[in-house]
Amino acid sequence: MTLNEKYIALLRQIREFNGAVVAFSGGVDSSFLCYAAVEALGVEAAAITIVSPMMSRHDIDSAEQVASKIGIRHILLEDNTIEDAVAENQKDRCYYCKKIEFGAIIARAKEIGASVVLDGSNADDERDYRPGLKATAELGVLSPLREAGLTKPEIRELSKLAGLPTWNKPAAACLASRFPYGETISVEKLRRVEAAEDIMRNAGFCSFRVRSHGNIARLEVAPDERRLFFDYTALEALSKAIKRTGFTFVAFELEGYRMGSLNAELEKHLP
Repeated sequence: MTLNEKYIALLRQIREFNGAVVAFSGGVDSSFLCYAAVEALGVEAAAITIVSPMMSRHDIDSAEQVASKIGIRHILLEDNTIEDAVAENQKDRCYYCKKIEFGAIIARAKEIGASVVLDGSNADDERDYRPGLKATAELGVLSPLREAGLTKPEIRELSKLAGLPTWNKPAAACLASRFPYGETISVEKLRRVEAAEDIMRNAGFCSFRVRSHGNIARLEVAPDERRLFFDYTALEALSKAIKRTGFTFVAFELEGYRMGSLNAELEKHLP
């Protein structure tokens, strides 16, 4: 099936719904799904973003800007609590988090008369450890990008053709993904990571993560951006700035940024 045929199949599927809500993070996949939903349903499409401690202010602002450009109705749902099952940060944390967040999205979708909630899972997501997919399946959330067989590179290509500013946006994930499983998550810790990542972003880094290991900030940076670390004056200033957010030590991951790197410990125990 060609890329155009996949897109036509995607639109055909969405047009079957009597109003749809997209669970919208502002990332590559959900942004493109919002675009397709508007093309398929017009004003009967809406986007809902959960505003929680897990999401940075930078990502919320970005989601608002993208939604405005696409022209989709955008609803922000405030949720300032972290449930115990999420805060404990066990390997199934994402399952409980998605269950809670999508439960709230589904309730709001019903209030505005939407018949279905859609998420931005794509055909590549099944290759990674994603317990959240189980939660969305249990709740009846649909994944039209995945069902259309669209991969991440294909979604980026279609997004570029559509003129979406997210087409080349680095992969994103909630702030909870910065913590190793077993390290308790708190609002204070999330804000510390968010502040550290703002510092990295303002220093010119685009594709990176600040992983939190207790009082250690471990910096993962895309290979083509690691050269920015070889300015010793800038390196020292960056370290001092990140320490001011509350970390005691700042470490550099020599292998660079790798999406889902904290799943490495899980992979060691898989059969």
